[in-house]
Amino acid sequence: KTLGFEVAEQLGWKLPDHIVAPLASGSLYTKIYKGFQEFIKVGLVEDKAVRFSGAQAEGCSPIAQAFQDKRDFVTPVKPNTIAKSIAIGNPADGIYALEIAQKTGGTIESVTDTEIVEGMKLLAETEGIFTETAGGTTIAVLKKLVEAGKIAPDETTVVFITGNGLKTQEAIQGYIGEPLTIEPKLDSFERALERAQTLDRLEWQQVLV
Repeated sequence: KTLGFEVAEQLGWKLPDHIVAPLASGSLYTKIYKGFQEFIKVGLVEDKAVRFSGAQAEGCSPIAQAFQDKRDFVTPVKPNTIAKSIAIGNPADGIYALEIAQKTGGTIESVTDTEIVEGMKLLAETEGIFTETAGGTTIAVLKKLVEAGKIAPDETTVVFITGNGLKTQEAIQGYIGEPLTIEPKLDSFERALERAQTLDRLEWQQVLV
């Protein structure tokens, strides 16, 4: 619930128009909703419609499948995805997450492992934030919703990035090239930075600059 409280506070005691959050058991998603409702109840924020959208990996997407099939129940699946932190095949709060997405006018989408990695790269390149695979899933779904016209440019949309990429470095091996090694000197860093601006990242080698 505190995530919901923090969002309202950081938005100046207002609720967003839309949220996109990762779905594993569904508990985080449902508690954000509960946090918003409690703030409305005590009068800390104005009551407004907030659309709740959820993100899952295709290799473990029981809630997304139920949403797309317009079901009111969730069928367990066997997880098979790089997004291990959200790979819960039998989500305890799945039906509650499903209900929230349906009644708020949101959606629950899934993305491939390749799209998850691209989401991780996109966030790193645009915001300087290295997220783990759950965050990559959420960003990939956000991109999907924007491209489908389901999120308007003037909407206040909050995307929940729930983990650090250092936990899942293996997920991006082979996607971003080898690290560039430099000497512990300022001029070495400056030369490396100049080189980075002229070379594609995948062309870097492990060499002393």
